[in-house]
Amino acid sequence: MSRADEITPAPGEPIEVGGVTVPPGERGEVEIHVEQLATGPWISLPTVVLNGRLAGPAVCVTAAVHGDEVNGVEAIRRLLMELRPADMRGTVIAVPVVNELGFMAGSRYLPDGRDLNRSFPGTPRGSLASRLAHLLMEEVVSRCELAIDLHCGSGRRGNLPQIRADLDDQRTLEAAEAFGAPAMIHARLRDGSLREAATQHGVSMLLFEGGESNRFDPYAIEAAFDGVRRVLEHAGVIDGAPGTSTRTFVSRETRWVRASRGGMMRLAVELGEMVERRQVLGGFSDIYGRRNLAVRAPVDGLLIGMNRNPLVNQGDALFHIAERAEGAEPERG
Repeated sequence: MSRADEITPAPGEPIEVGGVTVPPGERGEVEIHVEQLATGPWISLPTVVLNGRLAGPAVCVTAAVHGDEVNGVEAIRRLLMELRPADMRGTVIAVPVVNELGFMAGSRYLPDGRDLNRSFPGTPRGSLASRLAHLLMEEVVSRCELAIDLHCGSGRRGNLPQIRADLDDQRTLEAAEAFGAPAMIHARLRDGSLREAATQHGVSMLLFEGGESNRFDPYAIEAAFDGVRRVLEHAGVIDGAPGTSTRTFVSRETRWVRASRGGMMRLAVELGEMVERRQVLGGFSDIYGRRNLAVRAPVDGLLIGMNRNPLVNQGDALFHIAERAEGAEPERG
């Protein structure tokens, strides 16, 4: 075998998803049926398969596991407009809206109140959440070596663009570094989550958080869009992904600051700020103006999440601070 033969990528192979076969160099759109509604239509997993002309790894990208998290849907839409299977190596399987019913209702949950991201890996004969989780795992995630799941803050809480992943796994760490988000956080697996199920299948999983629910956040959308492309370039699927201009903040420990009493909140900081212990993050008072209580940072760190709702009850999560990992390099000035 010549040296030229050794470095020439092999041609791609057809891939079947949801009963539809997509040839190399082609794009396929698949409606994977989940469950039939009382009025007749099917709940589906709308899936797009981009099968590269040349052989390579399989990567899946998902969004709207929580139906009100629309930033990831927009990031995947942009991704699908840009990628060309004829120029790719390997396969990208994209599911822009996993929780179709929640998405249409603007709700985080399924109609029965279940959180889909606590229902994995699911079963083929269980509840709607369980069936949906099972199909996503069987038809999409289990076919891939790498998965990226796009999320944002719930309620009125906003998140700085960040990657949450198992940073102790070398392959996952390298993918997280390639993503290039402003923050990268070592996060434990949650029972019933997509990330836990994917990890048990041997799939490296990145969970992206950015922005808040039911609202487009251009900064978070751009961070997700660019980050996914950088991971695809890192995996060898595409060329020409954008570079990064800032260093990623690495953390292994985060802390929520909660309201010690109820009242009306005024913010004194913004997402992405470096804060110091005892720094004032905001203040709240009762509606009669009799109290003005400062909320202070308990530790030094990066502000990665905050509650933008001015009305808070005792115990509500207000600010989320990531502490710098030991040995991590400081941010550039």
